[in-house]
Amino acid sequence: MALMGVQLVVSLLAACVMQRMAPHLSFARWLLCSGSLFRFKHPSEEQLYALSGKQAPKPNRRDRRQNGPVESKPLTVPKDIELHLEATPVRVLDALVLRFFLEYQWLVDFAVYAMGVYLFTEGYYCAVDATKEVNIGAIWCVLTILFCLKTLYTLMSHYFRSEEGGRALCLPGLWLPVLLVAMLVLVVREDYLEFGLEPGFASLFDNLESFAKHQGYMWSVPITKLTVKLALAAVCAFIGALLAFPGLRLAQTHLDAVQLNDGRPVIKILLHISFLSPVLVLMMWVKPIARDFLANAPIGKTTITLMPSSTFSSVRLWTVVALCLLRLSLTRFHLQAYLNMSQKWVEQMRREAGRIAAIDIQRKVTRVFCYLAVVTLQYLAPVLLLLFSTLALKSLGDFSWGLVPEVPGVTPVEAGFPAVAPLPAVEAGFPAVEGEGEEGGADMEDEVAAAVTQLLGSLSALRSVLSPVFCRGLFAFFTWWVAACQLISSLFGVYFHQYLIGN
Repeated sequence: MALMGVQLVVSLLAACVMQRMAPHLSFARWLLCSGSLFRFKHPSEEQLYALSGKQAPKPNRRDRRQNGPVESKPLTVPKDIELHLEATPVRVLDALVLRFFLEYQWLVDFAVYAMGVYLFTEGYYCAVDATKEVNIGAIWCVLTILFCLKTLYTLMSHYFRSEEGGRALCLPGLWLPVLLVAMLVLVVREDYLEFGLEPGFASLFDNLESFAKHQGYMWSVPITKLTVKLALAAVCAFIGALLAFPGLRLAQTHLDAVQLNDGRPVIKILLHISFLSPVLVLMMWVKPIARDFLANAPIGKTTITLMPSSTFSSVRLWTVVALCLLRLSLTRFHLQAYLNMSQKWVEQMRREAGRIAAIDIQRKVTRVFCYLAVVTLQYLAPVLLLLFSTLALKSLGDFSWGLVPEVPGVTPVEAGFPAVAPLPAVEAGFPAVEGEGEEGGADMEDEVAAAVTQLLGSLSALRSVLSPVFCRGLFAFFTWWVAACQLISSLFGVYFHQYLIGN
């Protein structure tokens, strides 16, 4: 532990526990399969025969022997039959056959363990002066962000390949407007959107140039701010495309959840607050509305400071985290509203005229449940993106939660980038493995020490280049942009479901 550090030991322990406990204890399985969600079973052919007033045909073995297998005509029933679906709780065996269930379980469980490691790291930093150590909790947050983006990309790719992929053909036409919006946001001055990108880019370029000179390259880094901003705008357009379908789905489940909880006013208020929460997140980074009004309130010709700048930054972080937790707490309401689409479709079918094949009814009802894991990922992945980007902003941006009186300042970036000295493996006190000689034990100690030293050296070099000033601007902008994409796509989804298709 002295060799690797407390944070790295806890991180490795969390990864081991996650791998061992996943088949036995999973928060993702509990969320779907605890018995609070109810799915609807598709009707059998015998039930449909009975509802349509027909008698199910009995197989005739004599005709089958003489004429071979007889092809029966597909059963069709009137659409206005008195069909009522049977509701049953979602169980583990039912969820194992869902599409993308393994990806859902991996992402949610990893996010839970990442949150545990992050909370331990925050407590460790409060108890011990570990400012010179690499923040392992922040690394887990960044990995969660990357896994969320990968999952959303997989879902979008599957949507293009599915039978309903024709509706996704309009998506490439949305990339260019999103790209233009991202470029417009990037050129807004810091007086209006206080991300801190300009000082962050300046710090990044200076650190890269110093790092290159330290490595023996006597040339400046050939990167301009325009190139970096164009690349960042392209990434923003990609993220906007990933959040398009989840926003449309969120709008549909929100409307259904509000209708489902019509007699519960408190739940309806919470649902509306959760749906409009990205608006508050966006306002928190608009300087004339947030900081200039809340922190420095203008009264006449004078300005009264209501809270210090560091306190306002802490309040902003707490606000985003609280809104994310609110949306996470309402997950089951949205999922149950989605599962009720089967019964809703049956009620809509009964108002139509004509006949429908029994296999179409069964396929439609079953298909709703089969995509439960996909809908859950579309709901949770954007929330996890926003939550863990806020946590990474706090740690990598050197902010404070405001729970202690001492507010840490921005960690200065030292010039020169000194190399990390190798750690003495013999002094670490690793015991020799039983059955091996002293030489074998020393070799193993040397290998472990070399691996740990290389890892810590790489992380230290990366930390020297990516200064807190740069991380503040990058993750503040990323958090704001994720909230903006959620808001735009969900509001368009409400308009789409309410007015375009009349859902």
